[in-house]
Amino acid sequence: MAKEWILNSAMNRFQLNFKRNVGAVSEAIRNCEPKSIEEWKRYYFANVRSEDHIKQLGEKLFIKITEVISAEVEDITEEDCIQYIRNLVINRTFDGYMTEIKTVYGQLQVDIPNKIEPAPDKWDRLYNVDFFIKIKEKYIGLQIKPISEVSQIPEIYKERKLQAETHREFTAKFGGNVFYIYSIKNGKKKEIQNKEVIDEIKNEIKRLEQ
Repeated sequence: MAKEWILNSAMNRFQLNFKRNVGAVSEAIRNCEPKSIEEWKRYYFANVRSEDHIKQLGEKLFIKITEVISAEVEDITEEDCIQYIRNLVINRTFDGYMTEIKTVYGQLQVDIPNKIEPAPDKWDRLYNVDFFIKIKEKYIGLQIKPISEVSQIPEIYKERKLQAETHREFTAKFGGNVFYIYSIKNGKKKEIQNKEVIDEIKNEIKRLEQ
């Protein structure tokens, strides 16, 4: 198992399994429609790449593992490993977290203790809901509306009237209300414009938990 992992990792790293090296194998096997592995092998070596070419790729892979990767492994110190793990769990985790909270979804999740989950595509189509929060056997719907400027909000309210019926259907079926979150850009970061909605969502959570 370890040997296969090393072979696979090296193969991918040095791109020896790329189309330019082994040919368009998926397309080739569909064209061949083989009934046996022997039939496929004959077709491949006759029409895609030669057996000698594949042998050369194997020899190249061996050199990469025994010479290049071996030299790199010898150069790794214990301190390199310690720093790598530290960077993985501290720096990269923090960077990922900061990237997440730059989104409106991430900001909501910081303020709302209950898990916020992406809505199924069906809910998006039927109820105009982007995310949901499950409370016991009931659901709260969330719809994020991007706006370019605050003056655009009156237009959004007109759109809300058109979607009101689908939101009423959501509430009737799942018990929770649907809330609009207005997203506005501040530089490269998105921010929630109507922050009061956070308290409204929290109050709805409390109502459904009773």
